[in-house]
Amino acid sequence: MSVRLVPAPIQIVYSELSTNKEAYEREYYQLSDADDNPISQWLKVAKARGDTSESDPILLNLVVELHHKIDALERFIKGEEPNRVLLSQEANIDSIGFEYFHLGEKALVEGCHYYGRITMPVHPKRDVAVFFQAKSDSLAQIMKMHERDEKEWGVYLTARERVLIREAKENR
Repeated sequence: MSVRLVPAPIQIVYSELSTNKEAYEREYYQLSDADDNPISQWLKVAKARGDTSESDPILLNLVVELHHKIDALERFIKGEEPNRVLLSQEANIDSIGFEYFHLGEKALVEGCHYYGRITMPVHPKRDVAVFFQAKSDSLAQIMKMHERDEKEWGVYLTARERVLIREAKENR
């Protein structure tokens, strides 16, 4: 099987799916609803009504992100941590493709299904929930990912490809 991958240094925590499937599915859907906090809901409603038509969208998004950061700081000060399912393994992803990723170490069991959280190095930084199947001891195929996360995954992959192209041009 030939899979096109691009070097991308990111982290994943994961566990075999069969160990706690219901909890993993619950967290998967909770992570998709992470944007449904009050400020994000307000912004969606305001955009739908057209109240933001005269606002600078970049500035508006930055203000919303500042609000999220303040909420995160408040949770940190209060000692509140997001409820996350405990996952048993951690690994470095060394390269990614649109539907695949490759671990830096041989840590998977071929044919097994897993649930994981990938920390995406994008703004805003967040965890992406993913269900995947091991195609070998280090190659995984993504089976299920939220639509919004798929788009960000593709954008990140494209950005990594651009970096590699720029580096190749500079080395000529």
